[in-house]
Amino acid sequence: MRQSFHHGNLRAVLLEQAEAMLREDGVDGLSLRELARRAEVSHGAPRSHFVDRQALLDALAVQGFERMTEKISAALRSPGTVRERFRRVGRAYVDFAVDDAALMELMFAAKSNSADGPVNHAAVRLFTLLDDAMADSPSSTGDDRTRERFKLMFAAAMQGTAALITSQRITREQGEVLVDDATDALLASKLSAGLLVNEA
Repeated sequence: MRQSFHHGNLRAVLLEQAEAMLREDGVDGLSLRELARRAEVSHGAPRSHFVDRQALLDALAVQGFERMTEKISAALRSPGTVRERFRRVGRAYVDFAVDDAALMELMFAAKSNSADGPVNHAAVRLFTLLDDAMADSPSSTGDDRTRERFKLMFAAAMQGTAALITSQRITREQGEVLVDDATDALLASKLSAGLLVNEA
């Protein structure tokens, strides 16, 4: 017997089921019809919240960025040096990317990368948090381009570390060491010299 969702939580139920499907079968296994079957609603019910499959994928990606933003925010709450903050942020980043690998892949999929779309806005909110990791070290030059390059290099290092772990090229423990090494190397680089004027 199909369930009735008149109390406003159908969207949350659909996203929960869709994320489970994503973990099990990847993006290719996601369809609105199968999602309706999993959620035990009519075939047309998901379209009341997601106009098409891409809208569903975008909603999942936004949810992923929001969840990751919460984890990064939590990593930034404890005081410490710039180096300590970036290490915590790096480990939180890698942990999420490994534990939610299928969701992470979807979050950075090209089809969801419209500059004016909700996925991009959610991504911008996440990467803005990296500025908070530099909070005690304001830019001495006000060079936004250098700051952006620094954040992208940091993210690239964390993405690469996560990829090595998920592909089982390295262990989780080796990944933690690599996060620390990559953080130290980046903070000691010329790229950070004009940005991080306090001790790292």
